[in-house]
Amino acid sequence: MSKRILFSSLIGAVALGAVASGSFALASPPTEPTLEHSSAHYAAPSGGSAGSFTYTVDVSDDSGVRGLKFLAWPASSKLNPTEAELRSAESAKCRSTSDETARCTYTLKVTKRDAADLPKGTWYVSALATAADGGTAFVARAATFDLTR
Repeated sequence: MSKRILFSSLIGAVALGAVASGSFALASPPTEPTLEHSSAHYAAPSGGSAGSFTYTVDVSDDSGVRGLKFLAWPASSKLNPTEAELRSAESAKCRSTSDETARCTYTLKVTKRDAADLPKGTWYVSALATAADGGTAFVARAATFDLTR
């Protein structure tokens, strides 16, 4: 076999492999985003100043991050939120930290009047992350915090 035929065969095999792997990548379903370093913090109002609630999480996906929805709920309510219910929940603000990762944060001021109406005790945060390619990740209990007065 001549070197020219061998060389042409190798180039053809490499090109065919590249096309096949590219079409495989295009046909694969979107990956799910990942949520890491999830934390929730509640500070009760004191004196004349308002308190606050803050939820922060790092969301990653190879296609980028579109957004994050979340719901904070008291454990005593026995609520069991679903992914479908979180689609209409509050949105956190997400700031890109790289092409594939964003830090998403939600902050809320809590007045004494607001705090008086909230059940004391353990609360959970449920989260729904959406990637740029449409993939989603739902975490029923992404974070836990205690609400005190």
